[in-house]
Amino acid sequence: MAAPTTTVEHNPNIPDYEPGDGNTKTFHVDSFRKEWLSRLKQSEYSYKAENEDTFHANFAREMGVSVDLMRELKDVCSTTALHCHSEDQQPDPEVVPDDASLKTLIERKKHQDYKASLKIGKSRHDLYADEQARLFVAIRPESLEHLIPEGEVILTINAYYPATFEKFVYVRPHVTLLLLGSQSLTELRDAICCASDLQVSGELSNTPEMAPDFISKDHFKSAFFFFEGVFYNDMRYPECRDISETTIKWTKANKFPSYRKAKMEDTKFADLEIKVGFPYLYCHQGDCEHVVIITDVRLIHKDDCLDRRLYPLLTHKHRVLMHKCAVCYTFIGRWCTIGDQFAPSNPCLFCDKCFRMLHYDKDGKKLGDFLAYPYVDRGAFS
Repeated sequence: MAAPTTTVEHNPNIPDYEPGDGNTKTFHVDSFRKEWLSRLKQSEYSYKAENEDTFHANFAREMGVSVDLMRELKDVCSTTALHCHSEDQQPDPEVVPDDASLKTLIERKKHQDYKASLKIGKSRHDLYADEQARLFVAIRPESLEHLIPEGEVILTINAYYPATFEKFVYVRPHVTLLLLGSQSLTELRDAICCASDLQVSGELSNTPEMAPDFISKDHFKSAFFFFEGVFYNDMRYPECRDISETTIKWTKANKFPSYRKAKMEDTKFADLEIKVGFPYLYCHQGDCEHVVIITDVRLIHKDDCLDRRLYPLLTHKHRVLMHKCAVCYTFIGRWCTIGDQFAPSNPCLFCDKCFRMLHYDKDGKKLGDFLAYPYVDRGAFS
């Protein structure tokens, strides 16, 4: 006789991965938070630190050792046992003494001396170490007013570069951000830095000194996020336009599933229905499109940064090489010329100094026939 089978009903508030895909099924963020809070004990997500004696007793029980052995291990493995200086002498851990005998310290001393001889700033590895340190900067705010409440939900979001050319190779996320469920979508929009927002429009070869004071982000403020069939439009300013309206009308005319729209500034992440691991859309500047992927949704805990003012919290930023001047190859490109008889390529990048020396006389009069556009290098944000 076959054993009876039991059917387990799926809870729609808990993320469940779809078979064969890299994303979960759709779930509501705030319902996910409430579901976890109903299943966990408050002590499991509370900010209060566990009593040290209680922690060691629980750890000893889990490891199957006695409390006395646990205390002995604590003393033997304590960092105080590694000190080689007296208590009144506090050495700098970054300075390696000249008479070091340990192989690791000798190699570290060589590395430090080599870096000092280069006379350069922080290396890429140092910058990545700083990124990891950001996760633990100002863990607790001084004022309870800025303390994130217990049981808040945190979303990890990757924003990618826009695919603006055919051979697109930036498959890594541009930035990785941590956001709170109580934050609005506009806070994510403001945290995504894109070179197209900083562009200055117009051809300025005749008047290079009269570049406009505004950048594209100041002039073209419309944008939207697209999550699960809903366009969330940024309508905070009078200049904002509903740039999703054209797409919605087209889908209706072509009998596509109906899409809805809402205001970005009135929508919190806790209000969203999303899929973890699914590519969503952020569009600004009319047609500058970024893929946005939510990679994790979880409850906040005491080891997180608990200062609300630091969110959205940047945890990673992809770095790309800067495009330097084609003449001096020293300074970053500031101008892009087209149809330029003085340039080695078409189009060509110039720093401001080389651009003016090659293309204008001492009185500022234009030499030759070319087009010049202000250029903003995305590598300048690295």
